[in-house]
Amino acid sequence: MARQRLTREESREQTRLRLLDAAAVVISKKGLAATSVEDIARHAGYTRGAFYSNFKSKTDLFIELLKRDHANVQQDLQALLDNSSSGQDLQQQLADFYGQCYGDNASYILWAEARLHAARDARFRSRFNTLIIEKRDVIAYFITRFGERLGKKQPPAPADALALAMMGLVDGVHYFRLIMPNEISEAAAQDVLSTIFNATFFGP
Repeated sequence: MARQRLTREESREQTRLRLLDAAAVVISKKGLAATSVEDIARHAGYTRGAFYSNFKSKTDLFIELLKRDHANVQQDLQALLDNSSSGQDLQQQLADFYGQCYGDNASYILWAEARLHAARDARFRSRFNTLIIEKRDVIAYFITRFGERLGKKQPPAPADALALAMMGLVDGVHYFRLIMPNEISEAAAQDVLSTIFNATFFGP
């Protein structure tokens, strides 16, 4: 059977996705500052011209990469909300979800690179902070919705503050798990996050 030829739009989207995937790999290994446009294009199997046909700059690609990761988490949370058959199932699935959040090293490293770059670059910081606020607001929305599904009239603290706390907690556990793997086991990290998540959001 003959292979179907991609349309121009499909080919462009394929190129864009491959560049994003390549950037995630190279930036995770080398860091944002040490990664060049040529590094990303080469890893994806394209030229420098192909890069600039899809992104204005390395910074634009990096922001898009972070947005994609954020969208994936948002989709996973929405799927939990849509597919859970009971409140008890939902609570356990949420605890498991956040207990496993630390496990994606590539995603964590990308966000860590973004935080470091934002601390040094005021222009990038402005764009990154906009994304962080969006991420916080999305998580706050789900905290409220999950609480409603579980029969909680209101969260124990403002949802946006709890969202920032959860983001910081996951990042902190992930950091120590990454640099001190012999001091905190995978099971212990997951148990700590699940326990704190349940106590904070769904306690009496």
